Amino acid sequence: MRTASITEDANALTLRTRLGYGTGDWQGFSAAFAVENISALGSEDYNDTINGKSTFPTIADPETTEVDTAWIRYAGLPDTSLTYGRQKVVLDNARFVGNVGFRQNQQTFDGLVASNSSLPKTTLIYGYVYNVNRIFGDDATLGDLSTRTHLFNVSNTSFNPVKITGYGYFLDVHRVASLSTRTLGLRLSGKHKMSNEDFKLIYAVEYARQNDYADNTASISLDYKLLEPGIAWKGLVVKAGYEVLDGDGTTGFSTPLATLHAFQGFTDKFLSTPANGIEDKYLKAGYIFSADNALKGVKLGAQYHDLEAEAGGADYGSEWNVSVSKGYKTDFGGLGLALKYADYDADTFATDTQKLWLTMSYKY
Repeated sequence: MRTASITEDANALTLRTRLGYGTGDWQGFSAAFAVENISALGSEDYNDTINGKSTFPTIADPETTEVDTAWIRYAGLPDTSLTYGRQKVVLDNARFVGNVGFRQNQQTFDGLVASNSSLPKTTLIYGYVYNVNRIFGDDATLGDLSTRTHLFNVSNTSFNPVKITGYGYFLDVHRVASLSTRTLGLRLSGKHKMSNEDFKLIYAVEYARQNDYADNTASISLDYKLLEPGIAWKGLVVKAGYEVLDGDGTTGFSTPLATLHAFQGFTDKFLSTPANGIEDKYLKAGYIFSADNALKGVKLGAQYHDLEAEAGGADYGSEWNVSVSKGYKTDFGGLGLALKYADYDADTFATDTQKLWLTMSYKY
């Protein structure tokens, strides 16, 4: 990884080992437990956020050993599951609540999650979170967030092909009151088959309103907007997008529980929304080879983001992302290979940055 304002290049070789066990169902009860270790191999020529190497660019994969999963689930009630403990939670497209699965140490949540599907074509999810285990590990100052957070998410597919989702996320974050917000929103998404069965129109439209909540002393009243039309044809998917997170000059729209790496470019320049907000106009394309040959299952991806301030219209910069990945199934488990490259060209925000990732995974 290279950043223009830092003279050093960052190079990280890290290994994640995760060992776990999940039980089968017994009278509606099941459980899972996993522990993970993230280790640096070779010299640590990077800032992992806690090793003090601030002359290097940041690669937020610090060394740590911790419990990744520890939950018990009861599914003995009709159309209902109750899961208590440390668990992964991903809601919708992870824009507000996600597991940050790209990083070595994924984000998990301690609490209770209830899901019910007894109403026709409707799924109701409620979560109470008392602790967020962030990607920075237990040794980081804010590696954990102690909270009293309520998550409400209701989706309905009665109006096929439209999926309607309403949500309310009430974040009460101890020690970081500025992250305490109430966000209420509505999302419409789906795909529509054309006369040619191989051709589909895809779309997502979303709006949310965010206000201060609990002990937050700021006066917050900010909007989130998304418009994302696209097409799908066989293995090709192309989307155009317009995403806006408001800013009032002091505070930007906040999404601290999101899988932020998936939005506004892979270089992670906008993990926190700037005070003047952000307006992201983007184009994404992906292709999966399906022909029965050596390329079968290879995934290609490309993105372009044009990023500017929502308030004032200053040009922040632009970013290109490309990726290629392939999974292999064997008699001994699954092997995955992926290559990603990101290039951020700064104008008035942050600095020019290039990042390259090569990852290999094995699951058994």
